[in-house]
Amino acid sequence: MRHGKKINHLGRKTAHRKAMLANMACSLIEHKRINTTVAKAKALKQFVEPLITKSKAANNQSAEKGTHNRRIVFKSLRDKNAITELFSVVSEKVADRPGGYTRIIKLGNRLGDNADMAMIELVDFNEIYNADKPKKKTTRRSRRGGGTKTETPPVAVEAKTDSQTDAEVKADDSEE
Repeated sequence: MRHGKKINHLGRKTAHRKAMLANMACSLIEHKRINTTVAKAKALKQFVEPLITKSKAANNQSAEKGTHNRRIVFKSLRDKNAITELFSVVSEKVADRPGGYTRIIKLGNRLGDNADMAMIELVDFNEIYNADKPKKKTTRRSRRGGGTKTETPPVAVEAKTDSQTDAEVKADDSEE
């Protein structure tokens, strides 16, 4: 039983799986999109998104924290060119995004073994999806209140004339 097991082992030993995910992450950072199986794409998404977050945080912090985050990412990726690309180009592009840096698009089945194939890509580097959407700043809103309030129209009040007394006006209102 798989109780509490959160990672997909992908039918590989630990060292092989870590090396494969590191190589796939370097390819994703370099080419901005890669084709792979759906299971590997989901595993890669869990692997690479925290690394992108660390690279984004390194640009916003002091030099010491930036160096520390760079070393942590290097421990996972082990490729200087990919880390340079990640900390310069990719982190600047995703600076205003609060998460969800990758997108998985299913492509169908592979001819040889009928495996489910998918394309995983970095969201901000897709010119087709981002070309027609204007860049807008969204703000978070709380769930309570804040909705538009509708005002009730004021009730028409009949003004009494000089010749009517208060008793006559009340009698007219009670008849209606």
